[in-house]
Amino acid sequence: MRRRRGGAGLLAGLRRPPGGRDARLMLCGQFLDRAGTGVWAAAAVLYFTFVTGLDGGQVGLLLGAAGVAGIAGSPVGGRLAQRFPVRTLLIWCHTLRLGAVLALPALHGFWALLPAVAVICAGDRTAKTLEMIFATEAAGDRRAVYQALSRSVANAAYGAGAGVAAIGLAVGTVGAYHALILADAASFVAAAVLVAWTSARRPPAARVHRQARGGGPWRDRGYLLFVLLDIPLTLDGAVLDVGLPLWLVHRTDAPHALVPAFLVLNTVLVVLLQLRVTARFPGPDGALRALPRYGLLIALACLLLPLSGAGGAWPASVLLLACTALITLAELMRSVSSWELAVCLAPERERPAYLGVAGMSQSIEKSVGPPVLTSGVMAAGPAGWVVLGAGILGLSLLQRRLCAHRLASPPVPGAAPVPAAS
Repeated sequence: MRRRRGGAGLLAGLRRPPGGRDARLMLCGQFLDRAGTGVWAAAAVLYFTFVTGLDGGQVGLLLGAAGVAGIAGSPVGGRLAQRFPVRTLLIWCHTLRLGAVLALPALHGFWALLPAVAVICAGDRTAKTLEMIFATEAAGDRRAVYQALSRSVANAAYGAGAGVAAIGLAVGTVGAYHALILADAASFVAAAVLVAWTSARRPPAARVHRQARGGGPWRDRGYLLFVLLDIPLTLDGAVLDVGLPLWLVHRTDAPHALVPAFLVLNTVLVVLLQLRVTARFPGPDGALRALPRYGLLIALACLLLPLSGAGGAWPASVLLLACTALITLAELMRSVSSWELAVCLAPERERPAYLGVAGMSQSIEKSVGPPVLTSGVMAAGPAGWVVLGAGILGLSLLQRRLCAHRLASPPVPGAAPVPAAS
């Protein structure tokens, strides 16, 4: 008899997460970390504009350059995790981000702010990679359930952080902005304390030696191809955050007040459905089944989106909310497939370094996704969305075929055999 439904499943999972006490502490730390990140993400652009006096072009260049720095965070974190305990690395990562955030009020001008913002962005990506590696060590075969809990917690935390930021932005004074920065800094302190309470895990003996005979992820062309294909298969985030709001404003009659509803609907659906979707697609076999579903859901959303510009305000609003729901369901499918395949395709002895390279796909997408949508897809009008949907569907089928072939092939020397299902 199935008892877990929606939020009840989430609460039950948080009470007894895979990995026990350590996982519970890590999830609490992630909630506080992501809440602080949500505060900063909601306030950053306005802070740089109204407090530090940067113009729009400088703000865009600053955030873009910081995003490029963030790309390096994932492989560096994975490489370090080959040699040092994840707990130690996470504490240092939170400490480094704490120092960069606390320096912001004393910095003015583009060149003074750039190093601090780059450290914040790189530290954010490094922390997420280290948390992924922690999950593979602490949760074992139930890592997919842990990842589902982690995503649900993160989405709820981002929403809470954005709500806190809204209060400070409503006040609008320099002191209010500085208070938001301190709230972000406090989240790093709390997260580091919770991580310090987890049990120390020494890296497997294989990590302290040289890379295994496979030569590491940078020489594994099959794995690099998987990561390369994963970059466009993470565009759902840019479509939701950038594509839908800009399309609403410039191409439809829907009210601008609908834009926050996209985030609210996305957050609610992820929190309610992530565990249930994960349970329906277990292990590598489930990840392979989820891939074409991701492509199909994105393709359907890209077919509906152009139709929203053809009617009045109400039809446009309904269609845009339907697109949000489809994109969120696609996001749930990607969260199942991308992470599980990144783990299963990696040799066990070198898994941290491989996961660090896999984490680059989201960082790269965050840098190139928005300009691709605005300068390419949206500039082409309705046809641009149709091409995007068809392209993502085709790439999802291609990635599924390549991953299935690799999973069915004999493991390379030094690699652990891949189970048929978790």
